[in-house]
Parts: sequence; structure tokens; C-alpha cells
Amino acid sequence: MATRRALHFVFKIGNRKATADFYRNILGMKVLRHEEFEEGCKATCNGPYDGKWSKTMIGYGPEDNHFVCELTYNYGVSHYEQGNDFLGLYIECSEAIERAKANGYPVKEEGDYTVLEAPGGYKFYIINKSMPKDRDPVQQVVLASSDLERSVKYWRDLAGLKLYSEENGKATLGFADSQAKLVLQSIGGPVNHAKAFGRIAFAAPGADLPGIEKKMKEADQTIITPYISLDTPGKATVQVVILGDPDGHEICFVGDEGFRELSQVDPKGESLLDEAMEKDKSDEWFAKKGGKASA
Repeated sequence: MATRRALHFVFKIGNRKATADFYRNILGMKVLRHEEFEEGCKATCNGPYDGKWSKTMIGYGPEDNHFVCELTYNYGVSHYEQGNDFLGLYIECSEAIERAKANGYPVKEEGDYTVLEAPGGYKFYIINKSMPKDRDPVQQVVLASSDLERSVKYWRDLAGLKLYSEENGKATLGFADSQAKLVLQSIGGPVNHAKAFGRIAFAAPGADLPGIEKKMKEADQTIITPYISLDTPGKATVQVVILGDPDGHEICFVGDEGFRELSQVDPKGESLLDEAMEKDKSDEWFAKKGGKASA
């Protein structure tokens, strides 16, 4: 499955300014592109919301060869209740630790890692090594599993990922040695996605998507969004199928050809995000109404 690759993880965010500051000025990531939408995504990219929202792709390099973060902001929602489903993103970047300390940002030590918590409560585990220049600093994304054996069977046998290792209650999977890995960690109980639940995305050749969907149907697995083509005005059309694993983790497979075109870095990304945040007066409006809603 070398033609398939890990792309990004979707985070719902409430405080867009504080979140942007954390990713840019603490983690040291760059805005790859930013888009504003007047209504909810047909593939529920922004969750079960119908109103205005924005998408910001941010990372250490283009999605062609980096695992990045997708920040979805629903206007009017200030906070999302977190569950126990997302357990952390692991990044090799000692510079982030230095920036956090220099800016008075909370720093915690947990075993061999330094933990930085993004606004909203998402944890980033920093490996204390200088950021590599010849490969992606993002090493792995860790998600919870209530039954590791069942999870491995799903991700390896149905989703097609290679099992790299399974030990100490953790299974490491991926499509290629050079890509960020998916780690499934047993938590010894049910996985609760609450309201902040995210989504992990992978690219596959467009011709593979109907087969992926068919395989899941035959195995009686959850299909959240059946095979669909999504149009982005002025950009590429991308084929998508969205699945749910046995613990309810959402998985998006997108057609690689269209996505490579769609995901090209926009030199205006940083300024578009700044402009959108400057124009966003929702905080003031909702303050007059008693504050934004929490989800």
C-alpha cells in the first residue's frame, strides 16, 4: 500500500486566535492554506454543524510529504467537551520546548517527553531533539482503543495499514516507513469521543476508494459518508469516503490525485487566516448575548 499515505488529523477549535498563536509561535508550524465557508461541509469536515466555519491547514511542510493538522473553527462555538479518544501527537522538535519556555507557556514533563497542551486541551508530546530538516518532524498520532486486537484487525486487514509493532498495549501502524504512524493504545475501557472528536485522513489512488468502501460494507463496518465527490470552488474536485472504526474513530480516505492539487500550499494562507480573525466579531456579538455556546 505504498501508494497510500497519511495526511492529517482534524481538530475542532474554539479560540481561534489563541490556537493560531500556539501552532505558529510555540510549535513553529506554518499555515499551509486557509478557507472560509458559509455552510457546513457535506462530508461533515467541521462536525455536525450547519453554519459558517473555517478550515486552516497548518504544519511543518506541504501535505505531499508531511503529516499536518486541520483546524476547524465553527463560528459561535467557544469550547468542545473532550473525551478520551485522542491521546496525543508526537513531534520531534526541541525548538518548540525552547519557545514555550521563552514565552511562559505551560510545560510539563511526562516520562521521556515534554508535553505542551494546545488551547482546547489537545496534547502534543515533544521529543527533545532538534527538528529534522530531511524528514517530517511529526512522528505519530495516538488514538485510544477499547480492544486492541479488534482494532488491529480493522486497521491492518480492512483499512490496509502495515502493522509495525504491537507491544505494551500499543500497536503501531502505517503505510510507509517515512510517514507518520498511527498508534492505537489500549485504554482498558470504552472510547468516549464527546464533542471534540476529530478525524484522521489518508490519501489513496482515486480508483481505490470504491473498493475500500465495498470492503467495509462486506465486513459490515460503519460507513459515515458513502463515496462522494466534493467540489471546492476554483479548485480540484476530490473523491471522499468516510469510515468509522470499531471504536468510532472517523477515518477519511480521499482520492490522491485531486487532493494533491487541492492541498498545494497557498502563499496567502497566513494572511488569509489573519484577515479572517481580524474580521471575526463573533466574540463581541456573543458576549452581548451571554457568551458563545460550548459543545
